[in-house]
Amino acid sequence: MRDKLQINALENEAIYIIREVAAQFEKPVLLFSGGKDSITLVRLAQKAFYPAKIPFPLMHIDTGHNFPETIAFRDKLVKELGVELIVRNVQDTINQGKVKEETGKYSSRNALQTTTLLDAIEEFKFDACIGGARRDEEKARAKERIFSVRDDFGQWDEKNQRPELFDMLNGQIELGQNVRVFPISNWTELDVWSYIEKENLEIPSIYFSHKRQIFMRDGLIWSASEHVYREEDEQIEELMVRFRTVGDMSCTAAVTSQATTISEVVAEIRASSISERGARIDDKRSEAAMEKRKQQGYF
Repeated sequence: MRDKLQINALENEAIYIIREVAAQFEKPVLLFSGGKDSITLVRLAQKAFYPAKIPFPLMHIDTGHNFPETIAFRDKLVKELGVELIVRNVQDTINQGKVKEETGKYSSRNALQTTTLLDAIEEFKFDACIGGARRDEEKARAKERIFSVRDDFGQWDEKNQRPELFDMLNGQIELGQNVRVFPISNWTELDVWSYIEKENLEIPSIYFSHKRQIFMRDGLIWSASEHVYREEDEQIEELMVRFRTVGDMSCTAAVTSQATTISEVVAEIRASSISERGARIDDKRSEAAMEKRKQQGYF
């Protein structure tokens, strides 16, 4: 397991950040996808306020193209915790004509989440959104602060980031602004998995190796689903795979794996030379794909 002192230090830092959010903001929310990072955030929030319940709701921006296993896990966890879950759907945003459904080989609803998220923030007047982004995920994330200010249009200005010195988290915002908060910003993928192992957390089954119908494209393994565009010559086959990240099905590829336990997943990640975002096709659209989406108001 990852060094216990390091994991404990990261846990303490994250709990401190979450408590600061509750102390400094009036209407925080925890952005929850059902993935490993947001599951880790939920456990950290539980510890931050124990024995009381988590004092803010969870919110899922549902693309409608999520893995069924993730949605089932989301609903099960929320019921067990007895916390409020808010769900807002990208399909509703499409129906309202605010965004247009993408078509073609690399079509995805991932970027469309931004409008749905910004509408939900405005609807509920949330002033702080806690998310599971980490600096090791993608280089644009490394520019972001733990308290990342967004303007009244929900946009992020990477050139206007406030310094965070000596763990002094400045939660003062102007009318109309909100803050994205990243308590596990300093964690790595391996840290998250080590924490899941340490806490014996339940996670969706698709993180473990399983037999699945897939097809190959561009050297990547895609789930054979009605939500994933497939050419006629892209043949469906069965393969033992798992997913390192559980985003929208249309942009999240699998990896071949025999890992069926958390310890086996940890060992596999230690040996891997490829980032988990290497299986996210939406990050490959351009060199600055993530940064552009964040500037528009993405997570």
